[in-house]
Amino acid sequence: MTTARLLDIAAVAVIAFAVWKIFFAPRAFLPAGAQPAPHATYQLLDGGSLRTADLRGHLLFLDFYATWCVPCRVELPLVEAWSKRHPDAVVVPIDVGESHSVAAGFARKYALTHVALDPTARARALFSLQGFPTIVVIDPAGDVRAKWEGLNPAIAIAMTSAQKALGR
Repeated sequence: MTTARLLDIAAVAVIAFAVWKIFFAPRAFLPAGAQPAPHATYQLLDGGSLRTADLRGHLLFLDFYATWCVPCRVELPLVEAWSKRHPDAVVVPIDVGESHSVAAGFARKYALTHVALDPTARARALFSLQGFPTIVVIDPAGDVRAKWEGLNPAIAIAMTSAQKALGR
């Protein structure tokens, strides 16, 4: 097989993966009741606290990120913009493994609101995080229905799809 043929095959595979990642994977939801969301508590950047169990009855998007994560810097503003257009959904950016001061500076720079802190990175085990960014979708009944890992430039489409399919 020639090098040109191998490059063609690789290009088709990359395009197929991108199409799957953007258009198909975000519309695949776990069955209701299959995976109850862990009861997690996080301090909020503004001084309050957030308990995932207290948000039952709401569609919840937990957006796990780190300030050193370059793809997070691309996706977080997209998620924040979607959140402002959809106030009936609860979107919580969660800074994982970093100090309050680092998270606060990053939140100011990217105009993030309702930021939660996970300085000890407990979320990695609780939500089986493999990398950043990762968005975990929890339905109003308190079940994890989706986990989207990695940068998705069409994240707004995925979140709208989840809201239509899972929201009340």
